Amino acid sequence: MDTKVDVALPELLKKYFGFSSFKGNQEEIIQNVLNGKDTFVLMPTGGGKSLCYQLPALIMEGTAIIISPLIALMKNQVDAMRGFSEEDGIAHFLNSSLNKTQIAKVKEDITSGKTKLLYVAPESLTKEENIAFLMQSKISFYAIDEAHCISEWGHDFRPEYRRIRPIINEIGSAPLIALTATATPKVQSDIQKNLVMMDALVFKSSFNRPNLYYEVRPKVNASREIIKFIKSNPGKSGIVYCLSRKKVEELSELLQVNGIKALPYHAGMDANTRAGNQDKFLMEEAEVIVATIAFGMGIDKPDVRFVIHYDIPKSLEGYYQETGRAGRDGGEGKCVTFYKYQDIQKLEKFMQGKPLSEQEIGKQLLLETVSYAESSICRRRQLLFYFGEVTGIENCECCDNCCFPKSQFDGQDYILDVLDTVVTVKEKFKADHIANLLAGNITASIKSYKHNELDIFASGSEKDSKFWNTIIRQSIISGLLQKDIETFGLLSLTEEGKKYIESPFEIMVTEDHDYEGEADDEMEAAAQHMVTADEELLHILKDLRKRISKQKNLPPFVIFQDPSLEDMAIHYPITLEELQNIVGVGAGKAQKYGKEFIELIKNYVEEKEIIRPQDMVVKSVINKSGIKVFIIQSIDRKLSLEDIAAAKGLKMNELINELEVIVNSGTRINLDYYINEILDDERQDEIYDYFREAETESIDEALKEFDDEYTEEELRLMRVKFLSEMGN
Repeated sequence: MDTKVDVALPELLKKYFGFSSFKGNQEEIIQNVLNGKDTFVLMPTGGGKSLCYQLPALIMEGTAIIISPLIALMKNQVDAMRGFSEEDGIAHFLNSSLNKTQIAKVKEDITSGKTKLLYVAPESLTKEENIAFLMQSKISFYAIDEAHCISEWGHDFRPEYRRIRPIINEIGSAPLIALTATATPKVQSDIQKNLVMMDALVFKSSFNRPNLYYEVRPKVNASREIIKFIKSNPGKSGIVYCLSRKKVEELSELLQVNGIKALPYHAGMDANTRAGNQDKFLMEEAEVIVATIAFGMGIDKPDVRFVIHYDIPKSLEGYYQETGRAGRDGGEGKCVTFYKYQDIQKLEKFMQGKPLSEQEIGKQLLLETVSYAESSICRRRQLLFYFGEVTGIENCECCDNCCFPKSQFDGQDYILDVLDTVVTVKEKFKADHIANLLAGNITASIKSYKHNELDIFASGSEKDSKFWNTIIRQSIISGLLQKDIETFGLLSLTEEGKKYIESPFEIMVTEDHDYEGEADDEMEAAAQHMVTADEELLHILKDLRKRISKQKNLPPFVIFQDPSLEDMAIHYPITLEELQNIVGVGAGKAQKYGKEFIELIKNYVEEKEIIRPQDMVVKSVINKSGIKVFIIQSIDRKLSLEDIAAAKGLKMNELINELEVIVNSGTRINLDYYINEILDDERQDEIYDYFREAETESIDEALKEFDDEYTEEELRLMRVKFLSEMGN
């Protein structure tokens, strides 16, 4: 089919979209679509993929069918197109969110020729009534957006995408344009085969995003680190990705408690709340969105300044697409990922129960992610190589590995050992097998092939399998080895690799990161730097507590207990909000007694010119779904303590521990209904008067005073009653 259209594209670009020039190869792509040719577009996020089908749709006769995977994405795209036109009917979407009246309006606008772009989900495209209607309509072309969803090797495989071609054949032939921001050579081939567009002209933009900074950190105190990072980038928009919905909820709440305008986003939320949170982020009413990967596909926010991965993604394609949402305007974009190998093991467990071929593919994709995270080679170079883009970049100066390089060594002998081993086992094994063979690890695979009987077995046992995996990885990036994706990663020599065996030369290799080791080092360093209480301040705080206790005729421990004062003398809180972050101090306690303490500490800090620890800014969240709220609510309902303990599987002394924590932090509870059952008024008064006069809150001292007349349990419950009434 040839429907060549002769138009001045730059003028039309200006007329419809207000842009004065095209980006990259947009103009060539659009011309190819206008010429009625099948087109395959590989363009990174922010490269301007949407324009490649939007402009030709406006120019050509008929309606372009845009097949898209997400309802939120369709709505955004339709709203954007309507913003460029005076006619709302210019763009519509057809999906399960529409009622019959709305569907009738869409069909009417298409029939009358008003609609130039119709966005549909693959599921909507399969409905018989939609197929019948579209068969009667004039279709200008089909655009398959997020085309990587077709491939099982893609990071977001959707089986319904594989039914697109047969449906297109049924509706009627028209040119195709397939677009994706992430496709390895294997995924690209899958897409073209499935859509029967092997002859399509392929337009591949560079996957290099020079404005993005890539960093992988050990996953130690990740929530705290994320709060610090966001607070050191005030006013900037960012996305934090988590793998589970539960973690999204927890982390967004933690950020909110720490004064960050954050909102959650995941598929388990009701549609209105989810869409509302997305809109607030786009409209900058929220600075940060904490989301599962359900968020972001097609989100057109150009000024996202950071993307943080709390959990390592399942694939490098997913990672690339998600990080690609940072800095789409060409400005700053920081991409920080927290990594620990246990997270990979969790992801592997999630795959159990899936078909074996799917598990194999999933494991291969995870291995690529591990390689990326643990490697100390330039991260940009690794990403580009993964997408089939060979680059001369050795040091991009914009990733953690290039900015903080690890020491290098000549890897020539090790590389030769690896290449020889691959040849010896006839190029029929994966990287892990080769690494274990050299390291001398007798795995099930090595035993079954009797490779432990080969001369090369354990020939590199002075190094572990992790080291040999490093050498294999860098041999692949150096072009000496290749990994056959079709056979799930079997290694073979390239022509360059064969030449290297004949005439080797020096290749500098950097050792991989050991994030588990680095994490341990970090924790050890933290332990060494643990601060002790400022003794001078602690003494002053105790004096203040004594003075207030005399004024109020209360024992000092009712005001604040010793652990609370010690924590104040470590962290120097100077606001009521910070005081609530101190051990044993809740909102009630802070409001009632806190003012004089924070004023004293503030004056002390200024006088002594003390630099306060930054950790103070990180506040924890009370687990609202947890045990404390359950206990408080149960006491309000006057349930027996035995029943409350049984409901949560607690022993009575454990329940009393929880009660003590609750009242010590300033929350008032009324246990009279229970205590009245076990102690008469006279005995209650006797214990109450003891605590009123006591110098210490010690139960051991109380037991001695009463010569074991009361049980420990009775005394502790009376102390809870006393502290609740007198202190809160």
